[in-house]
Parts: sequence; structure tokens; C-alpha cells
Amino acid sequence: MSDGVVTPLRPKRKCPECGRPSDREAYPFCSARCKDVDLNRWLSGRYVIPGPSDEMSGDDET
Repeated sequence: MSDGVVTPLRPKRKCPECGRPSDREAYPFCSARCKDVDLNRWLSGRYVIPGPSDEMSGDDET
């Protein structure tokens, strides 16, 4: 049986932007500001996910 202790749904983590503890409303960030800073970096192209090269080798041409 439970002894009245509430277990959090998510473990506390550090904000990926500033390192402060995360906040439930802005998870995994600590605030809306840090969340917006991260979004701006994605939208401005500062974060890039590498993908396959668009260059074609000479062997693939028909």
C-alpha cells in the first residue's frame, strides 16, 4: 500500500540550454525563454541533422 509519497511522472533533468532544473510546463527546458531559444536555433538552421549526400558519383549516371 502507498505511504502517501507521490512519485513524479518524469525524472528531474537539467535544462539543455542553461543547465538549471527543468520545469514541468516547459519540459525538458527550465522556462519558456530557453524553449524559445532552442526553437529559434532550429528555425535559423544552426542545428543540422546530417543526411545522405546529394552528390552523385560518376558511376551512378546513366
